[in-house]
Amino acid sequence: MRERTTVIELPGAEELAALESIQRRVLWLATNIIHHANTRPNPDGTKVGGHQASSASMVSILTALYFWFLRAGDRVAVKPHASPAYHAVQYLLGNLDRRYLTTLRSFGGLQAYPSRTKDPDPVDFSTGSVGLGAAAPAFAALTDRYVRLHFGGPADRRYLALVGDAELDEGNVWEAVTEELLRDVGNLIWIVDLNRQSLDRVVPGIRARQLKALFRDSEWHVLEAKYGRRLQAVFAGPGGEALRQRIDDMSNEEYQAAIRLPGAICRERFIVGADDPAGVARALSPFADEEVPALVSDLGGHDLAELLRVLQEAAAVTDRPSVIFAYTIKGWGLPIAGHPLNHSALLTAKQMEELAERLGIPPEDEWATFPEGSLEAALCRRAAERLREPARQAPAPPLQPAQIPATVGHTPLAVTSTQETLGRLLVELARQPEIGERIVTVAPDVAVSTNLGGWINRVGVFSATAADSYEPGPQPVRWQPGPRGQHIELGISEMNLFLLLEQLGLSWEIQGELLLPIGTVYDPFVLRGLDAFIHGLYSEAKFIVVGTPSGISLSPEGGAHQSTVTPSLGVELPNLVSYEPTFAREVEWTLLEGLRRCTDRQGGSATYLRLSTKPIAQHLLEPALQRFGEEQLRQQVLAGGYRLVEAGEEAPAALPEATVEIAAAGVMVPEAVEAARRLHREGVAANVLVITSADRLFAAYAAGRRRALQGKPARYGQLERLLPPAERRAPIVTVIDGASHSLSFLGSVFGAPLIPLGVDQFGQSGSRAALYRYYGIDPDAIVAAALAALDEVD
Repeated sequence: MRERTTVIELPGAEELAALESIQRRVLWLATNIIHHANTRPNPDGTKVGGHQASSASMVSILTALYFWFLRAGDRVAVKPHASPAYHAVQYLLGNLDRRYLTTLRSFGGLQAYPSRTKDPDPVDFSTGSVGLGAAAPAFAALTDRYVRLHFGGPADRRYLALVGDAELDEGNVWEAVTEELLRDVGNLIWIVDLNRQSLDRVVPGIRARQLKALFRDSEWHVLEAKYGRRLQAVFAGPGGEALRQRIDDMSNEEYQAAIRLPGAICRERFIVGADDPAGVARALSPFADEEVPALVSDLGGHDLAELLRVLQEAAAVTDRPSVIFAYTIKGWGLPIAGHPLNHSALLTAKQMEELAERLGIPPEDEWATFPEGSLEAALCRRAAERLREPARQAPAPPLQPAQIPATVGHTPLAVTSTQETLGRLLVELARQPEIGERIVTVAPDVAVSTNLGGWINRVGVFSATAADSYEPGPQPVRWQPGPRGQHIELGISEMNLFLLLEQLGLSWEIQGELLLPIGTVYDPFVLRGLDAFIHGLYSEAKFIVVGTPSGISLSPEGGAHQSTVTPSLGVELPNLVSYEPTFAREVEWTLLEGLRRCTDRQGGSATYLRLSTKPIAQHLLEPALQRFGEEQLRQQVLAGGYRLVEAGEEAPAALPEATVEIAAAGVMVPEAVEAARRLHREGVAANVLVITSADRLFAAYAAGRRRALQGKPARYGQLERLLPPAERRAPIVTVIDGASHSLSFLGSVFGAPLIPLGVDQFGQSGSRAALYRYYGIDPDAIVAAALAALDEVD
């Protein structure tokens, strides 16, 4: 293994003593933060909560990291339940105002779990959804590598995840651990807080051995901080090996129970049942009964010197990720330490008084820091200076929203699909240096089947090292890996996809370099990565995700590959703008709008494009282009929709009282146009509204209703143009290749009757025409719905 040029020096005896004093103050502050949250006036009587025990188990790890180990540029994901301990650390570093210490879980105060967008102190990664906080730094480290190889930058940034041992039950953790692209990422360290307890129980059995093997099999460097120096010294003496074997062999339940017993009984528990009881008795004989519980619970995760020694070893590893198993006690230093039901336990007022006295908290100031002139204050100040990062050179990202063009002049094929158009557009964007060089695409082993082949042929596949993947003969995709490649191909894991998109989408905030990430995934499998998708949106990452192919239009593939509920996700998820384009021009405009949103680091958002492989004749767009002109039509597409077919133009003899609005999304537009023309022949004035973004329209509707509730005139944006005053009571038929309720809100805007058509059952294999007919979204069904709606009005 190569060693880093920066050697992590270990503290001397005086510094170590001061660090232990800081550790005790962090323990007190974290516990007191939670205590105040649960004892302040609470009119509604709702449980406030907090995790005194879970915070306590992380105190030593946080102290070792922030007051000694970490350097400027390092990024840390903090275990969710350690939030109070983290805020205590930031307070001592001078990064959190004192007034926030009594605001945990209150409005505008400290968040329940670390939040990079809502907490008042600096948070590198939002955590809270267990498992995601563990994996996020892994993909941040991969992003860091990508940024360095493409744009330069410091090579010594480290990415750390502080992981609860129960989080290792989460499947997404192991999807990340086994991801091949992470196997040689050497600036990644996970620290597992191995306190052997989950929310409701002591974890049965000894799992650490199995977990370590899983990491080793995935080529991670595995370390442990298992025993403290005091216990290690006993192990080295007479009977020490017997005592070590006894502790190693004890079940978690037995060990947790034994260390809570009175000294004499605790000694007996460790002797009785040992393979060598005489050896255990000999090892414990120098210690008085009252010393035994503290001795046998002297674990490495609470010994600062041991922790720093292991961190020093991890820092020297640069050819693969490292994981440290830090053995801790849940509730360490508190009267509830090791209790099997301590997860939500809270110390009483009397216990808090006793704790303050034992930890040496000044009675006149429960939030005291350290006096000037003390070594503790000096270490806090030194740590704050060491972690302070220089001001950024550039005041804004190198690519501004105004630099993203409205169009790239794409000439669509006469008949094409939205998915095919995406691939062609990316090739054209690759020719635009300022934009193309910052685009990075990601796919979970579906790059070719989502039409990224042409893009990959042009820009290559990202790999830290160049590799010759040449194969003789013609190949549809030249899969050439190298450091300058701009496509990242993951294994089949949608969770990894969204976690990587999140970190690529935070590259400006974390690495100081702007990227424009685009991820492609089969649309039904967006749901597989939904937890990570939401995590990225909550973190305010800026990226584009393309779900394709979508709906039952992917006809032969069958129900397992046909998405129905994804349009609803686009409407309901915050920090996301979703589009379902029909025509190639719409794909161009919405893709560029998504890139524009990525460059807007203040008000931007992620973008979701729902695409299809269904070929669509592009001439159908001509009436709208002629009516509005390209720029006005583009603006309407981005606002949520436009009027494609005007009954007055195509069927001037139709009766005005027999007017119906057909609102169609995405691939259902051709069916809507055909249905309108049939209705025109029946004397019905059928207009076709193309809904490019139900999300944008619903947002306009909701904002209008809020204004009305405030006594202001309601304004509904693009909805007012889609439904002019003379038609606002006309019945509406909505049709979408997805759940029918996705567009049903359109009837509520102006109180019009509405019949929603869509796919409300699981799909199945068949031809597109057969499936459209069966699920009632073909032209016949649209015509029948329109006539029924008109009959209801009559």
